[in-house]
Amino acid sequence: MVTTPTFHIAMFPWFAMGHITQYLHFSNKFAERGHRITFFIPTKTQHKFSQLNHKSDLIKFISIDIPPVDGLAVGVETMSDVPLHKGSLFAQAFDPTQDQVKVVLQHLKPNFIFFDLAYWVPTLACPLGIKPMYFPTGCRELEGHFCEYIGNQYKKRVLLLGPVLRKPSHIPLAEKWGKWLAGFEKGSVVYCAFGSECVLTKDQFQELVLGLELTGFPFIVRLKPPFGVDTVEEALPDGFKDRIGGRGVVHGDWVQQELILNHPSVGCFVSHCGFGSMWESLVNTCQIIVVPHAGDQFVNAKFMTRELKVAVDVERREEDGWFTKESMCKAVKLVMDQGSEVGEQVRANHHKWKDFLLSEGLESSYLDNFFIKLQDTLN
Repeated sequence: MVTTPTFHIAMFPWFAMGHITQYLHFSNKFAERGHRITFFIPTKTQHKFSQLNHKSDLIKFISIDIPPVDGLAVGVETMSDVPLHKGSLFAQAFDPTQDQVKVVLQHLKPNFIFFDLAYWVPTLACPLGIKPMYFPTGCRELEGHFCEYIGNQYKKRVLLLGPVLRKPSHIPLAEKWGKWLAGFEKGSVVYCAFGSECVLTKDQFQELVLGLELTGFPFIVRLKPPFGVDTVEEALPDGFKDRIGGRGVVHGDWVQQELILNHPSVGCFVSHCGFGSMWESLVNTCQIIVVPHAGDQFVNAKFMTRELKVAVDVERREEDGWFTKESMCKAVKLVMDQGSEVGEQVRANHHKWKDFLLSEGLESSYLDNFFIKLQDTLN
């Protein structure tokens, strides 16, 4: 490992679970190299991430209170507490936190502050002599020409952190899921999850589960309850549970996604293509189907299907993104059926990139170079 000076870095992610998770992942990586981290996080959300803070001696959480805004429920702290159509209201609540952030920055004076959607961070940081760093991640081999384009457009240096690779979990898969998955053949189960924020309409929810029923494959669906109902069970189509029997599970609570994807029985991941899910899918052997719903998920999905060619889309109506049970079934069978030419192509491409991402020394090499270049920005 290259020896470089240690820094004090403030982390200020957009308050959405995927963004917080990504920032904390890299905070752990930075702290492993001796860097001190000040991590801004919503007050009541902090406990959800305590177990993911692997270097609590160097990573210190700073609680941020989200002010009330008309139209948002009391106690909202992250985008997972808010329907997507109220995202602009959450942004109105997020922006006034800059006063709390400013006080902390004035007191602690970190060398850098990493941010993403908080556009006002540079105006706080620069007068204090703190370097603001817009924080996307990137890997030259996968995204090189995009990173080069951004650098040319904004006349800024682009520092690449490399792939987002989490350490294997030492916590075993919950017995409930382990037993259920063990009852199916290798690579036969379809796992579907759309992250912590996506909420479907009841009609779209039903099309999705009916589409998975049509495939004939066993499946797990992990989704939040649709709009207008309290549980996923209430939203299931008539007769669905009786027809499916033990072949399918529809679940509304959190699951150990990474461990489920790594289970040998799981052969396909139907994903919203959020940032964390995208990287999790790239480093396992499951076939990938993308169904983006908001924001950068659409960019991620195009990257996976058109650039890397490791995934397929579900056919959707252009005007509103609606998909039918038939189009969901078609996409699954396209990648899962034996002898499918498309399935073989995406599997081969996926295998190539997985091997590259997991190649020995790749992650540490990127981080070594990143901190050398980070030091250069202070000189």
